[in-house]
Amino acid sequence: MTRRLTGLVAALAVAVGGSFAVAAPAHAATPAIEITKVYYDSPGVDNRSNSSLKAEYVKLTNRRATTINLKNWTLRDKANHVYKFTGDFKLAKGKSVIIRTGTGKNTAATRYWGSGNYIWNNTGDTAYLRNASGKQIDKCVWTKKGMGYTNC
Repeated sequence: MTRRLTGLVAALAVAVGGSFAVAAPAHAATPAIEITKVYYDSPGVDNRSNSSLKAEYVKLTNRRATTINLKNWTLRDKANHVYKFTGDFKLAKGKSVIIRTGTGKNTAATRYWGSGNYIWNNTGDTAYLRNASGKQIDKCVWTKKGMGYTNC
């Protein structure tokens, strides 16, 4: 009887422990910072003017309840064009920042890649967001031209 009871207790411990292992915080599946939109085909003719380049962008949104410092985080495409957040750049909870391909004056809500060429391929590409350690935090994929943008 003692063996049976010990076995039952052990099985119960595994079952209970297993249920705790499955239970995780609700935010565990959601990245801290999400790529929420990519406007990969700026409106009008692709003539590489700064206004056209600035209309191509990626929107990142902080989904956590705390501010996150994006210092040294990177945004990149499949061809390895890389935008790097330099210096302290803090994104408050629930806030978004847009990274525009062209040039301009950086603000709290808009950053500029400073590229004279388009980054995102109209016919399909992938945007990767990595933290300062190089760990992939999120990605957004599109495989056809569509409407010129994708919500991720």
